[in-house]
Amino acid sequence: MRGFALFDRVSKAFHDYPKASKMLVVVAVSGGGYVAYAEANSEPKLISSAPGIDQGENKKKKIVVLGTGWAGTSFLRNLKNPNYEVQVISPRNYFAFTPLLPSVTCGTVEARSIVEPIRNIVRKKNVDVQFSEAACLKIDAQNKKIYCRSNLENNLNGQEEFVVDYDYLIVAVGANVNTFNTPGVMENCHFLKEVEDAQKIRKTVIDCFERASLPTVSDEEKKRILHFAVVGGGPTGVEFAAELHDYVNEDLVKLYPGVKELVKITLLEAGDHILNMFDKRITAFAEEKFQRDGIDLKTGSMVVKVTDKEIFTKELKNGGEVSAMPYGMALWSTGIGTRPFIKDFMAQVGQANRRALATDEWLRVEGCDKVYAIGDCATINQRKVMEDIASIFRKADKDNSGTLTIKEYQEVIKDICERYPQVELYLKSKQMKNMVDLLKETADVSKGNAELNIEHFKTALSKVDSQMKNLPATGQVAAQQGVYLAKCFNRMEKCEKSPEGPLRFRGEGRHRFHPFRYKHLGQFAPLGGEQTAAQLPGDWVSIGHSSQWLWYSVYASKQVSWRNRALVVSDWGRRFIFGRDSSHLN
Repeated sequence: MRGFALFDRVSKAFHDYPKASKMLVVVAVSGGGYVAYAEANSEPKLISSAPGIDQGENKKKKIVVLGTGWAGTSFLRNLKNPNYEVQVISPRNYFAFTPLLPSVTCGTVEARSIVEPIRNIVRKKNVDVQFSEAACLKIDAQNKKIYCRSNLENNLNGQEEFVVDYDYLIVAVGANVNTFNTPGVMENCHFLKEVEDAQKIRKTVIDCFERASLPTVSDEEKKRILHFAVVGGGPTGVEFAAELHDYVNEDLVKLYPGVKELVKITLLEAGDHILNMFDKRITAFAEEKFQRDGIDLKTGSMVVKVTDKEIFTKELKNGGEVSAMPYGMALWSTGIGTRPFIKDFMAQVGQANRRALATDEWLRVEGCDKVYAIGDCATINQRKVMEDIASIFRKADKDNSGTLTIKEYQEVIKDICERYPQVELYLKSKQMKNMVDLLKETADVSKGNAELNIEHFKTALSKVDSQMKNLPATGQVAAQQGVYLAKCFNRMEKCEKSPEGPLRFRGEGRHRFHPFRYKHLGQFAPLGGEQTAAQLPGDWVSIGHSSQWLWYSVYASKQVSWRNRALVVSDWGRRFIFGRDSSHLN
């Protein structure tokens, strides 16, 4: 009762004297204490009782993520550090499993089956993640601001544009299609970058068959309408051509028997072969299969102009002769280009005249602070060994003798190989076990000399930079970059205190993190007719029906949710039993 009386007196004092002096109430609990700080006309705040800690210092750092593709979504799924608040900005509020877009174009898989809302992906995380459906207009790296415009145009009362501050920025916006400034491409061709693109293609294919079935259309016009042209012999173009061939021959010819003899599919490739990033055995098999299937494969044909009814090609093999080819639908799939606001940002940070944002091996954008770029919008600017050869030698020469002993050399081998991945690639290409074997190419070492001067060192490493290669713009690379960067942020505080990366050859100490390393897990090329080509690590190649089932299992397992897995597998089962849907839906 005394406790209640004391509480009543204290409460009455605050009520009767609101402007009274500040009051401090200490509540002791087991294992520590908290301080409740009360002031007149203010809400009580809880602060830590630990001495020397300012509340402002505990404010969470803000990470802004631009994009919800492979790179951005992989980062969000793997970020586990609750010390950050995350703002995601993207014009689409979902992640799309893009390798199955060609299947969506022909109804093999439904569009809803390969998309997952971003809010579903992040809602159970212990990290504070907010999402805004908007497009980025400008990056102001100097003031750490992002200028955006909402995609939702209705009922915003002129508030479509807004500004977001950040502490760390992760640019993962992907890339645009690359038309190479070919006249008429943007106006007359389809693309296959987004789910909406696949849905438009699916509708256009059915449109072509319905128009060709009208009694008022001439046979010549029917041939044009039912001529499907695919520009680009990469994985996307090849898979779409194969999917379309199966769709036409397994489903549409049964529904449109009067026009089945008029359908034609042409694949145009400017190079000498299709799938030139694959093993030659896969390329040869794909070309032979397309010829057997009746797909007209034209290599050495560069598209120079596209109108609403004709594609003009330049035959690179026949003296540059230009010819016109009538068509009904055209898909353009010839590479990627840079988004406009990324071009502006590149000029801002001194990277003009590049095709993508240049980053270092830790995915940090060169020329600005606390900005990272991952996925198709970026490329890693790997440092050359020969640019740092003098610094590497000085760092290894601990006794400053001007020469390296074998022991000194071996102490930095691991750091050299980690910092410069081209070294390992060169050793592999020369079938060498380690860098000691590389030194044996110099005369003095082969004679048993135990020391190297800088000239020997330069000679031994002079050719390793020839193995430098840019990473391909694939979902696999983007996903691994997102995972890597998330792990870096998860360990940021730990690695600030205890760096785990290689030696800083041009500075002191070690890098905070290990640099990013891409691990190639293989690639697929579906060729239609339930046959797929697979190129797996170790130069292992598999082609045929068994690879198709491997493709099914891998693509089902790589879905981001169990909902997606169930829907994709059910779509495949439905197609096997009932065939593909050819309804003319808007």
